[in-house]
Amino acid sequence: MRPYLCLAAASLALAAPLPAQTQTQTAPDQDPAIVVQGNLEQKSDWRVAETDHVIVYSQGPQGELIKIAHNLERLHFLLSILLNRVDQVDETIKLRVTLVDDAAEFDAMDLRNLRSAQGPFARAFIYQRYYDPREDGAVMASGRADMPVEIERSQRIDLASLGGSQFNAQTGQVESTLFGADTMTTSVIAGQKPVIFTGEGRVYAGFAQHFLLTYFPAAYPRWYLDGFGELFSTIRIRREDGAIEYGHMPEGYRRVIEAFGNVPVKDVITGRYVDVARQKKWTPFHAWILTHFMLFNEKRRPQFSLYLRAIGHGATLEQASAVFGDLGKLEAEVKSYDNRRLMFDRLTYPADRAGEPIVSQLNRGQAEFLKGRIELGSRVEIPAGPQPGMDAKAADRAADVRRAVLADRDRWLRRLRERAANYSNNLDAQVLLAEAECRSGNSAECLAVADGALRIDPADSRALSWKGVALTQQAVAGPADQRAEGLRVARGFIARANHADTDSTLPLLAWFRSYSLAGETPPEVATVGLLKAVDSVPASTASRLLLGEELARTGHGDAARKILEPVAHGPYDSPERARAVAVLEGLPGK
Repeated sequence: MRPYLCLAAASLALAAPLPAQTQTQTAPDQDPAIVVQGNLEQKSDWRVAETDHVIVYSQGPQGELIKIAHNLERLHFLLSILLNRVDQVDETIKLRVTLVDDAAEFDAMDLRNLRSAQGPFARAFIYQRYYDPREDGAVMASGRADMPVEIERSQRIDLASLGGSQFNAQTGQVESTLFGADTMTTSVIAGQKPVIFTGEGRVYAGFAQHFLLTYFPAAYPRWYLDGFGELFSTIRIRREDGAIEYGHMPEGYRRVIEAFGNVPVKDVITGRYVDVARQKKWTPFHAWILTHFMLFNEKRRPQFSLYLRAIGHGATLEQASAVFGDLGKLEAEVKSYDNRRLMFDRLTYPADRAGEPIVSQLNRGQAEFLKGRIELGSRVEIPAGPQPGMDAKAADRAADVRRAVLADRDRWLRRLRERAANYSNNLDAQVLLAEAECRSGNSAECLAVADGALRIDPADSRALSWKGVALTQQAVAGPADQRAEGLRVARGFIARANHADTDSTLPLLAWFRSYSLAGETPPEVATVGLLKAVDSVPASTASRLLLGEELARTGHGDAARKILEPVAHGPYDSPERARAVAVLEGLPGK
């Protein structure tokens, strides 16, 4: 399919005439007294490191930035080897990772993981990481700082909550490991140093999950995604030969497992571990050991593949667990596995397969709106509110949530407008504000800001795209007798955006939506462009929903099912899930 998809950008670039210059609208004049530009070319304390597959931003030490970016590229190659993707064509957009300096700074960004989540983990393991597979490229933000996890044995422990664990009153010992084995002991009296949950490991774990969702999009159980990330969070690079080791036991693993106690295998495999009663126990280390077992155990690995396949096709975790047979026997095997020396793996590779990153320092203008770009996804996604069939209480809650999110969006947007007004010559600021306005339904404001961005750079693909989106919104909402001309002009700007950057997904999606929003049948070239957009960001649930709906509409049921199953049956309750489920249920056959 890829050679066909590669034609999409070139086809779209020829699909519409360029609009006349007279169509460009100007933004309202601004009072020069409130414009405080400063020296935008002055260097900031932000640096960016770029490799073949990732772009990393950080205010931290340059050496740390280089190490993390280089290791992410090494991890990409390692995963490509393990999952048989080496030297395959790769047209995906690079993941953008932003490392945030401290916990308070991260919290202040108030990021909502709408299309990803961790756990649910015990409170001590709730860590700061944000991931969003956006239509124009996935983004991740993570705290730089290591996180100490206090394992306070001097505190009262509810021994009854330890499930299958055994308490010996004479020795004061809890006899337990992860899934209830009775050969390990731990004191419940003496306090110990905290376990260090490293910020670096969080980034590697998030990247591993991103790799899986990007190159092998499917409906995975959340415990497996958590465990898959943890499996690669402890990668080690050997100095003597550059070999990569993965699968190492996390630091403090035994102490954490002993302290948090038993989580039965059957409860994890069937998904029951997410019940409220279990959330106080489940940790990333629990996920690590079960995933380690499933991937390293030759006997169970084929069954695990069938388990994942069944879930991917819509089976519940309970239904899929039948492939393992007797879950009691499976539990005994995991107990035995957990109580012996666990293996890790090592890969020696040519150094040139994971090149050194290219590092540059951002100027103030480039750095000023980095965090706003990350925050955008959490602000402009508004929940639908009450739905048909909801009971009164649920409807009231949904309405309250929608009002709160809208109010938060409006406050954020006002602040962004104020900041962008003070940086009227900053292209990144104007493009960010244009996107925020368009995605908030403010087409007139979006158009004015996009025009301002185009005065800075008349060929900027992003600004041209958002101008086309704003004009599309106005044409659809305007008088019926003016719609055709309005859409013609809008598509002209979108075509110019595609000419300016044939790799960008923004004009491809804007072109398709200029037809779907207008209730018109998209031409073949628009669908080809949509295919390329999904190919560029395979984990994007929004793009997949758009494509799945179009494939279903045109009678390509099997293709629609393949595209939509990761959205409908995946581990995250994304804003697109309900609609994806409805489309799948409307498809003929199975």
